[in-house]
Amino acid sequence: MNILRKLFSVNHMIKSGAPHGALPTSGEAYRDLAKIAIPSVIEMVFMSIIGSVDMVMLRGLENPSAAIAAVGLAGQPRMITLTLFFALNIGVTAIVARRKGEERRDDANRTLRNAIVVILIMAGVVVLATLLLARPLLLLAGAQPDTIDMSHDYFRIMTYFLPVNALTMCLNAAQRGVGNTRTTMYVNLTANVVNVILDVFFIYGLTTKAGTVLIPAMGVAGDAWSTGIGFCVGLALCLFSLMRGRSGEKFLRLSFRESWRLHRDTVLPIIRIGGNAMIEQGAMRIGFFAYAAIVANLGTESFAAHQVGMQFLSISFTFGDGLGVAGTSLVGQMLGRGRPDLATIYGKCAQRIAVLVSLLLASCIVIFRYPLVGIFLDTAIPANVVPYSIAVNLMFMIALFQPFQMSSVIISGCLRGAGDNLHVAIVMIICVVGIRPLFSYLAVYVLGIDLVGAWAASLIDMSIRLTLMYRRFNSGKWQLKRV
Repeated sequence: MNILRKLFSVNHMIKSGAPHGALPTSGEAYRDLAKIAIPSVIEMVFMSIIGSVDMVMLRGLENPSAAIAAVGLAGQPRMITLTLFFALNIGVTAIVARRKGEERRDDANRTLRNAIVVILIMAGVVVLATLLLARPLLLLAGAQPDTIDMSHDYFRIMTYFLPVNALTMCLNAAQRGVGNTRTTMYVNLTANVVNVILDVFFIYGLTTKAGTVLIPAMGVAGDAWSTGIGFCVGLALCLFSLMRGRSGEKFLRLSFRESWRLHRDTVLPIIRIGGNAMIEQGAMRIGFFAYAAIVANLGTESFAAHQVGMQFLSISFTFGDGLGVAGTSLVGQMLGRGRPDLATIYGKCAQRIAVLVSLLLASCIVIFRYPLVGIFLDTAIPANVVPYSIAVNLMFMIALFQPFQMSSVIISGCLRGAGDNLHVAIVMIICVVGIRPLFSYLAVYVLGIDLVGAWAASLIDMSIRLTLMYRRFNSGKWQLKRV
């Protein structure tokens, strides 16, 4: 019991003599974290669940395994197109959080306005390039003859909505920087509920009793259109939340009366932090793309099982991501106040909670693996029997992932909140670009362990990644970063 008390006590989270002022009690620290983390966790988890429901909707199609694989194949190329925006938004969150701690409201709002302008310019270029390269990217990702056409339709439609998606992410990134996770929760949950409702009509169509077709059945393409419309709803809500009310009432506020001209001193910090984050995001996407291609070449059945496994890994990832948002925000704000000791405490509080949650999730995944996989793959359909069997065995590996993945997500988020993106990028290059694809290739093509071997390689990557991130966090060097 004493060991647990020390592990979760704020007084044991920093070195002796390190406090720069009064420390909160353990209860106060965890409550501060919970205020930001709970809405964020709810948002992330429900988004992941709704995303899984989105994929479950495909099980009623003629060939559900091929449909699930087609949507999954478009996932990594789509993430590549969003890499620039993920990177810039990391910079937006870190800078806005630091300005919040420094109480520099005007600078925080100018950062947001400049980020919006930059993102809109980049989005136009990315959309044009993506539409030209869509099919080659999907073939490179491992699309098979039975999935390429569906995957291409899905990917192309999602590309049309990329500017809307990128802009919404930017606005939410700024809100998270000031700790306003309640608004981002409402925005994303509403957008995703709209997506799921439209799925019913767009995937399978809507026909009257008299036989009049009101909405044609579009299958996988309908899934993409419903997602895109959900993005539009989310953007509208984001803009409304930032533009309503009088100036001075909220820390973040958008107004067309303010100057939207790009300022060198404002844009450069975003690009500097975003540039390092770009290295990280680029490394992640290249590594994940190579990994997905290796798995995709195992065949449609294995890849469908892989996609089912990824749904559960995504749900657990969102718990860590939600806690990580709180860590990122509080780390940035505390450093802005000149309190690196509190930044350390909040980061470690988030990681401690993540360990408990991950162990609970791992237990549920193992115990309920059969019904959980059955949500996605109905074994009454002959084509689903083999993917179902593979996915059930994969659930043990997913359970092992939980503590490593959650802790890694949170600690890396804290480092990003401090602006220490270059170190995170270096770790990602080593692990995601180097270790994961190499070990996956050896496991699949040399040792012949197939899908489980590829996931084992990912687990090795994740454990090494966590070790390197945690060493950096404990060194305290991230506290010296200037934003």
